[in-house]
Amino acid sequence: MKKKSYKVLQTAILLFALLFIANAQTANKEKLYKIYTFGITEQIAKPVWRITQEAFKNAGEIGADLIIINMNTYGGLVDIADSIRTKILNSIIPVYVFINDNAASAGALISIAADSIYMKPGGKIGAATVVNQTGEKMPDKYQSYMRATMRATAEAHGKDTIVNGNDTIFKWHRDPKIAEAMVDERVFIPGVIDTGQILTFTAEEAIQNNYCEGLANNLAEVIEKLGIKEYELIEYEPTTIDNLIGLLLNPIVQSLLIMLVIGGLYFELQTPGIGFPLAAAVTGAVLYFAPLYLEGLADNWEILTFIVGIILLAVEIFAIPGFGIFGATGLLLIVAGLTMAMVDNFVFETGDVPLVLNTIFKAFMIVIASLFISIIASLYVGKKLFTSNLFPHLALNDTQQITNGYLGVDSQLVMLVGKEGIAHTVLRPSGKIEIYGEIYDAKAEYGFIEKGSKIKVIRYETGQLYVETM
Repeated sequence: MKKKSYKVLQTAILLFALLFIANAQTANKEKLYKIYTFGITEQIAKPVWRITQEAFKNAGEIGADLIIINMNTYGGLVDIADSIRTKILNSIIPVYVFINDNAASAGALISIAADSIYMKPGGKIGAATVVNQTGEKMPDKYQSYMRATMRATAEAHGKDTIVNGNDTIFKWHRDPKIAEAMVDERVFIPGVIDTGQILTFTAEEAIQNNYCEGLANNLAEVIEKLGIKEYELIEYEPTTIDNLIGLLLNPIVQSLLIMLVIGGLYFELQTPGIGFPLAAAVTGAVLYFAPLYLEGLADNWEILTFIVGIILLAVEIFAIPGFGIFGATGLLLIVAGLTMAMVDNFVFETGDVPLVLNTIFKAFMIVIASLFISIIASLYVGKKLFTSNLFPHLALNDTQQITNGYLGVDSQLVMLVGKEGIAHTVLRPSGKIEIYGEIYDAKAEYGFIEKGSKIKVIRYETGQLYVETM
């Protein structure tokens, strides 16, 4: 019995020793960090926002311990930058930024939102004044919004507590006034910036003013400065779909797609039946709206507005002669749908009326310019197609002579001059008339003629009957 108890005791001691050794080995082993990285190395616009959303989503799915943004940009759209900044501030995963040369304007806003900033020697951060597409400074209303955004971003990192004897001093980790000075040249900070200058820090200046945690030449050095030895670096790689959506969101490509839609509709109206031009127009519309819808920029009502506009225009062209309220309303809805789909919903959430109007105006001008160019190009291409030797079967080139029995007018229509009838439809000014039970196309000589009115054919010219009321 004693022998059995002794063996049990030996076994227990052995198991305890093995468990102790295993725990010691585990404790001595370095933790393997999962570090996720992606780049903001182009103009900050809709494609960058898409990449940011995908990167944060992927980082969360793999359980990343840290996100590092490789930053090198001269700026871009303020609304997109603000969305990215909010994403960073709300991230559960710590976010660091490595400024690999430049973090200007909107890039500075994104960088300040990060938990830590590391900069390459010679790098720069700042110059966040809001400018338009020509580089001119925007009115103070826009600057005010950017100042507040930069200031709030710096304040989000809190204050450091400094105990000096019996005194406790609270100092901002990142001075909000410095962030504001990157926007407003009127801000004066002794020893940092004089009035009349927009603040831009070099890497060394950023370190001195707590806007940079250290210098690094590459991501590996950033990770080394963080004290991380064992890590797995996962880099975001855009998919084919990401690249395609990014391409389709380019303003130039969007303009070309609008031209394809309008050009396709124009050529479809010039040819009988339904064919390739309509297919091209539908394809252009899908490629225009699909990426905007996927990015959350285009809502259902904006796409529906465009579709209703197309329907009203088709009704005006095919069902109601002339061009009236249906056609005009249809064109307005088409333009409205194309325009509003380009405007980010974030712009409306700011409550800044000038910003909203300016953004809508820019989108509207892109649409109108594209429509105008498309119409001119369609007319030009149409003329070339019908006169080019490359497509000899699109137009009849033979001359039909009267001596060979060809007549330039329809003798039956000529015989209708002087005859009386009624308006079969409204003539605005074109429509249909009824004479002796037969229906003919006609045009009102003056103004509009209501349906059912008595009419008289007054002349026949260039294949068209002209009528007036009796």
